[in-house]
Amino acid sequence: MDYTLAIDGAPETVPGGTGILLIHPSTGETDRVDTDFLSTDTDHFLVVSTRTTAREVTQKIEHYEVDEQKATILDALSVERGYTRRRSDDVRYVSAPDDFDGIVDEVQAFLSTTEGKRRISVDSLTEMLYYADEDRTEAAVEDLLDLLVEYDAVGLFHLARGVHDEERIETFRSLFEGVIELESDGSLTASF
Repeated sequence: MDYTLAIDGAPETVPGGTGILLIHPSTGETDRVDTDFLSTDTDHFLVVSTRTTAREVTQKIEHYEVDEQKATILDALSVERGYTRRRSDDVRYVSAPDDFDGIVDEVQAFLSTTEGKRRISVDSLTEMLYYADEDRTEAAVEDLLDLLVEYDAVGLFHLARGVHDEERIETFRSLFEGVIELESDGSLTASF
């Protein structure tokens, strides 16, 4: 199954199973790229949020007029921060941004209980790396990429450029079929 990409400079479509790395400035405005990715040619999508709470993700989805009926949010922040949380059909929780077993299990549960074109956004690998070492984070990313292939889904994984050295960025770049780089002026370059 092919998925349309509405991202400047990227191919018009990518096959199911494709993982895309979004490298952005640490202060970069990634919402536009993320919401364009989630709202195009999609039946269901899951936002794995290790950087913001489910409430903030919901606000972003509403602001950019993405169809909320298609959304599921996995909040990895609220439990650790002690915020009030209520699990529902479209909002799920794991204990912390480094609860990689929980994140992988929830992504698999989402993919195994939905049909059609599914997209995953992981925002962000940078936050996961703050909480865990590179080896654990890399292993979790590989597990998530395997799920994309197994379930014919596509994924967009955020990584902030300014807070990681070039070697670490290259390590993660090598895991993905596609890389999109967002510059501080808002321009995009893509390599697939």
